Amino acid sequence: MQKRKLGKSNLEIAPLVFGGNVFGWTVDEQGSFKLLDAFLDAGFNCVDTADVYSKWKPGNKGGESETIIGNWFKARGNRAKVILASKCGLEMAPDKKGLSKAYIVRAVEDSLKRLQTDYIDLYQSHRDDLVTPVEETMEAHAQLVKAGKIRVVGASNFDAKRLKASLDASAKAGIPRYETLQPLYSLVERKEFEGPLQDLCVKETIGVIPYYSLASGFLTGKYRTEADLAGKARSAGAGKYLNAKGLGVLKALDDAAAKHNATLAQVALAWLLAQPAIAAPIASATSIEQLTDILKSTSLTLDADSLAALNKASA
Repeated sequence: MQKRKLGKSNLEIAPLVFGGNVFGWTVDEQGSFKLLDAFLDAGFNCVDTADVYSKWKPGNKGGESETIIGNWFKARGNRAKVILASKCGLEMAPDKKGLSKAYIVRAVEDSLKRLQTDYIDLYQSHRDDLVTPVEETMEAHAQLVKAGKIRVVGASNFDAKRLKASLDASAKAGIPRYETLQPLYSLVERKEFEGPLQDLCVKETIGVIPYYSLASGFLTGKYRTEADLAGKARSAGAGKYLNAKGLGVLKALDDAAAKHNATLAQVALAWLLAQPAIAAPIASATSIEQLTDILKSTSLTLDADSLAALNKASA
């Protein structure tokens, strides 16, 4: 399997990242271990999580996903085989949020403890912090790289202007820069990333690992009517795409899937892999069947006509 470099760093990952937001939310620890084992056994190596996962579930306080991954590392003794990505910055508590130097240095220690490791391969600013100067944020990350607590720095949910300002600050100070960007990007969410942000990533060789690549499951084709959403954990996320445009995208996916003897999820992920600057989409699975399905997307190459039809339907 062809590994892809993350930006200009020395990190190389397989072309699909496992999204750890499901651990401790829609998958329990035992189920998470099975999924992670299967993911690694299939030759994939990058798992993405965040300190805040999965704080939104009633009864959770955040840190559940990192804790499960840490328990898996301890049980399997396989830390060295995994490119581990995590994030900080979203609110864990009223006094635990943002990208100040004091908080980043504190947050990474909490994550390392939960993950039962002494380093994180890719540590990402989860969301831009307009209160903290970008120079301070980048200096905090640089300090952690120097200390060996993190290897590479990434950003998530930044716009082009702020990402450029962060890159400039790093260059001026001669310190590590953001090598990756994690944006919202899929066939039904193109406007946020395409344009200035994508252009900047191409120009600066920043590896892009988009999240919600399957639009909360909508692009798998399992939600086609309001009735399909009933009782589903991700219904709010998927339901907003149940409109004329969303159904048009599903039709184009149906056509491409039939043509390539593939599933809609495989086609949606293969479309992302064909876009400029994309290193690897992030996708989640809650069963081995789902995981097996999405992993096959990495060996699917869409023909020009299918790509054109998907681009048109999702424009």
